[in-house]
Amino acid sequence: MWRIAMACGVYVGYSDQVLRDVFDIPGWGIAYVVCLSVLSEVAALFPLLLVSDRWRPLRPRALAALAWTASGLLVLVALWQLVVAFTVESRTYMSGDTALTVWWLTFAPLFAIPALMTAVTWSYTKRHRTWGRA
Repeated sequence: MWRIAMACGVYVGYSDQVLRDVFDIPGWGIAYVVCLSVLSEVAALFPLLLVSDRWRPLRPRALAALAWTASGLLVLVALWQLVVAFTVESRTYMSGDTALTVWWLTFAPLFAIPALMTAVTWSYTKRHRTWGRA
């Protein structure tokens, strides 16, 4: 949500100069942060395909392979976010301690997503292996 707020011009802890120079807001940076937010939501909603019994894909093994790939990518993205968060350069973009605290509180729940996605994927794979044998 903070990306959408940033794209709309709401103050989220970055100075106007950083928004212009680093994120290209206003400009193409708005499309980037909105697309990144949409992609994040799609990734967050993907596990619903794995837990819903109403919708069964024609090829559950293909969906399981896609889910394992997504789980692996989410782990890599989470690790990369930690690397970015702890670099000196990324800290200088925030204009104060309050903004940095809000940033950490906003991003902290995102680090649970890879573990949760892996658990859902494992359950889906196990469930469909059982159904295939019956």
